[in-house]
Amino acid sequence: MNEKLLAGKIAWVTGSSRGIGRETATHLARCGAHVVLHGSSPVSPQVLDAGDALSSIAREISECHGVETLHVYGDLTKPSVVKDLVAQIHARFGRIDILVNNAGGDIGIQGVQAPRAGKPEHNDAVFISDEDLQTVLNRNLMTCIYACRDVAPEMIARKQGWIVNVGSISGLAGIPESAIYATAKAAVHEYTRCLAAMLRPYGVYANVIAPGDTVTERFKASRPVEEGRVSTSGSLERYGWPVEIAKTIEFLVSDASSYITGQVIRVDGGKQLWPC
Repeated sequence: MNEKLLAGKIAWVTGSSRGIGRETATHLARCGAHVVLHGSSPVSPQVLDAGDALSSIAREISECHGVETLHVYGDLTKPSVVKDLVAQIHARFGRIDILVNNAGGDIGIQGVQAPRAGKPEHNDAVFISDEDLQTVLNRNLMTCIYACRDVAPEMIARKQGWIVNVGSISGLAGIPESAIYATAKAAVHEYTRCLAAMLRPYGVYANVIAPGDTVTERFKASRPVEEGRVSTSGSLERYGWPVEIAKTIEFLVSDASSYITGQVIRVDGGKQLWPC
């Protein structure tokens, strides 16, 4: 890895107070990018004991990697909030070069602090409540659309930019549980293809990362963990780690992927081996 590969770029990573998003923000900073962290509140890292405050995480990343950071917070399911956050980023940095839409999760109306880290009680295609259904769709699909809608126009105007939307392998197969989450992620995949088709003439990239089972604070809180799959080497029949997702995102926002757009890239150790 060239540690200055992204020097001078401005990257906004939504949902970056913990887990995959936080590791992605840290990794992009390691590559030289100035990063904007985002959480639902100033203290969202405290949920699941992932840290103190968003501001302290931003400061730590800045000091460790010698880049500028900004932290913003708010509910991305509200279009007015998204517009306000984009304005805050523009006021500080003037532009957004890289957008990583990581905010999401199979989290219902009760939030992450509910049992099973917020998974809906009736988490299937039929018996899920109206409130949980709308919450999961909004949290995963609409946050992505709203952010892209407010950031893509400046990329079009500059004829440069990179968008990576975080999908899921759940959106590539029929599953009995987490059905609405899977539906939302499948919609993220298709939305990104449509976005990529629109952005091609302007040299702006839009791709999807579809992680498999990845060890994060919420992953461990939301289900039984198979200890035999918690490893970093020796077999691909294991869980993934956030840095493995982050490194793939690095690839998609660098010159190494200069002819790749509109793709759904699984990062799952080969758990799914059929065509997208």
